[in-house]
Parts: sequence; structure tokens; C-alpha cells
Amino acid sequence: MISHETVLAFEYDDAERASIVAASVRGEVGEIAGDRTRAQVEREGHLLEVRIEATDLVALRAGINTWCSFVDVASEVAAVGAKRPAEG
Repeated sequence: MISHETVLAFEYDDAERASIVAASVRGEVGEIAGDRTRAQVEREGHLLEVRIEATDLVALRAGINTWCSFVDVASEVAAVGAKRPAEG
């Protein structure tokens, strides 16, 4: 039974960066979901949202920490990739 929920919203300078980050973290949705939490990743334009649902507050806190870490790492990698000159 899901009794707690939060939505994490991440805003990017452009839709392309938001799309890259969303694609990077979306693969984790089915991989880490357990019986106490589940997550959903949505993107619209330059806004990325991660909805986390949990059965208890401890699971919700863990889910928030996990998804913030995923998004942070994906954002950092996307930023580094954007700074590299195009090959070719």
C-alpha cells in the first residue's frame, strides 16, 4: 500500500539537456523498484520530474536520496559531454 509520495522537479536550460538526463535515468525505473517504493520519470520541455511513491517514510527518504543521486550524476555527465568539441 502506497501512502507517501513526492515529486522531484529539475529544471534545465534547454529541452535537449532535460531529454538527455531523462533518458539516462529512465532505465533505472524498473531496476531499483522494490516492494516499498516505485518511481516514474517524466519530461516536458526543459522540466524533468521524478515521482516517488513509498509505503513508509524511511523508504521515501531512501528513494529521494537515490533518485537525486541518479539525476545529479546524469546532469554532470551531460554537462561535461556538452563542453566537448564535436568529433568529425
